Amino acid sequence: MIKSVKSTFVLVSICAVIAVMLALTNYITAPIIIKNENAAANDALLEVLPDGGDFEKLDISTFTLPSTVTDAYSAKNGGYVFKLTTTGYSSGFVIMCGINADGTVSGAKCLSSTETLGFEKTYGKELVGKNSESIETVDTISGATKTTAAYRSAVKDALNSAIILGGGSVDIRTEEEILLDNLSSALPSAEGKFSKLFITEVLEGIDAVYTADNGMGSVCVVGEDFIGVDSEINVISDVSAEMAENISSQLKNLFASKATEISIADYDGLPSALLSASKTESGNYILDLKGAGYGINGGNEYHPASGEYIYICVSMTKDGKIIDCLTVSEEETDGIGSVCADEKFYGQFVGKTEENYGDIDAISGATITTDGYKTAILRAFQSVKILEGGQG
Repeated sequence: MIKSVKSTFVLVSICAVIAVMLALTNYITAPIIIKNENAAANDALLEVLPDGGDFEKLDISTFTLPSTVTDAYSAKNGGYVFKLTTTGYSSGFVIMCGINADGTVSGAKCLSSTETLGFEKTYGKELVGKNSESIETVDTISGATKTTAAYRSAVKDALNSAIILGGGSVDIRTEEEILLDNLSSALPSAEGKFSKLFITEVLEGIDAVYTADNGMGSVCVVGEDFIGVDSEINVISDVSAEMAENISSQLKNLFASKATEISIADYDGLPSALLSASKTESGNYILDLKGAGYGINGGNEYHPASGEYIYICVSMTKDGKIIDCLTVSEEETDGIGSVCADEKFYGQFVGKTEENYGDIDAISGATITTDGYKTAILRAFQSVKILEGGQG
């Protein structure tokens, strides 16, 4: 018993001595560690802003900055350094960017990322010397579009943030936010919730129509103008009487348009890519098709090699002009082929005919996806010819 107590006392004593030594070591080394960390951080700041120094971390909560900005530092030379977190091919893409006092990029460095192509390690050099306007002229890298576009966008956020911190004013809204603000201004009763309408009738002078999710009306996009229309299809924006009548008349025709399904089994020679078809009272066609994506072997043959297809919907006049186009669903590689679901891509086919449908910008790094999509569009033209009684 005595030996047991003695052993316990010795063990406790040893632990106490070790704890004191660890505490003493931490007391001595902690300031050194902090000093080294600060020196490393300062070196990182100087790497992207070599003429800086005396960096001071700023309280960014008092400013309205782009959401990508996580930290900001001011320097003695009037410049700034920003730490930004964005999403390229994947999330967690961290960039450090320095901005000179004259509003140009002094340096940009990728601190960490899970990107797979490696271009993010050197792309920052392409942006040095650019300002908030000229940075748009820097090309993204083919095969790494999403990564390099995210990098460039983040650096532009840094440039805009420098303007804001310097007392200037800049619009930092995204394209989506700008669109929503314009739609909401034209139709406040929609409460900020809209859906883009798939167009099945030819509209003259109207580029797009957005309907309010709550049924309170719609907004027509005419060039750079956003024109509100109430639920009774009366124009409520300040436009000429002639324009108001034109818009109201066309919308009434569009909203009243009805389509009858066509039995495609009754027609010979229709492409296997055609899934269904219907025809409006005015003679326009609405076609649902599948396109061979990256996962489909055999290209133009449309066989279920892997079950992966791009499903699209096309509305077309009977003489073969595309009224509207929409990617309904896709299973392409995220960040590469999946760009086919972006309106900037499929919207290029609007107004095209069989003679010029191929004159569109391909998806960078996704040739198979682009070609599969274009082939599906070709099948749409061929289908309309057959449905009209001609040869596909």
